[in-house]
Amino acid sequence: MTSRDPAFRCSVASGLRDEPVGGTASTVRAFLLLEHPGPWGVDALRDARLPDGLGDAVARAAAAARVRPLLVRRPDRRTHQDGMRVFAAFAHPSRSWLETTVLPDPHQLLDLDLAALGAGRSPGLTPYDGPLLCVCTHGRHDACCAEQGRPVVAALAAAHPEETWEVSHIGGDRFAGNMLVLPHGLYYGRLDPVSSLAVAGGLAAGELELDHLRGRSSYAMPVQFAEIALRRQIGETRDDAVRLVSRRVEDGVTDVVFAAGGAQWAVSVRTAPGADLVQLTCKATRDNPVPGHELLGISRTG
Repeated sequence: MTSRDPAFRCSVASGLRDEPVGGTASTVRAFLLLEHPGPWGVDALRDARLPDGLGDAVARAAAAARVRPLLVRRPDRRTHQDGMRVFAAFAHPSRSWLETTVLPDPHQLLDLDLAALGAGRSPGLTPYDGPLLCVCTHGRHDACCAEQGRPVVAALAAAHPEETWEVSHIGGDRFAGNMLVLPHGLYYGRLDPVSSLAVAGGLAAGELELDHLRGRSSYAMPVQFAEIALRRQIGETRDDAVRLVSRRVEDGVTDVVFAAGGAQWAVSVRTAPGADLVQLTCKATRDNPVPGHELLGISRTG
């Protein structure tokens, strides 16, 4: 396949490269989810059929507040009868939260306190006892998202109908099927129907499945990689059992300290682009290096 081949699939190419998924989650803490049954264009929010340029206005307000806006929909396209369902989530490493409301008029989106959400404060909605299992099926953005995401969302919807949503582009198309778990901000990749059910079952028990975990979105990518590497070494999968203490970055090396199991652990990670240029997404018009992480060491410090 060449980069101009319309049959090229970035998720297949990434899998053939045996590209690790750890340390690849988008770095986001504040999320705004808007229920919209579709269709979704290439830029889901701006291309959605919202009235009066509302999509652009919300996108600008969210960007100013450092909030990631996403569209969600039920797999069967059913919608809330009384208006637009909205979720606000803040993915703090240890104090994540989720709120929701139904807006009778979509213009009320402009009244939401996105500055508060971006700062980690409640925008005044109703607390929601999640989680939300958000599977990317945004095929207009990348074919892999639809082809790999739809079987995953179908399996999850059958087993967890209230928790499961389709979501617009969340990043990392080459790792499709991708899932974002809120409010925790956990990204999972290379999911299929079987592995997605295992991930969901583990989450319900407070456990993290590490083979498909891309990272925790509240951390920078090297810290995500460091957490997963540490968990693998000490055999710790309980979600709340590893806590970030500190991080320091110098000359491409990230030194991280975590607390786990009554001890502190130092993890050192070097992050650098790979030497080879590859097509990272199905629609990419030029090749780019694959970002990569190298584990330099893990040691117990106390």
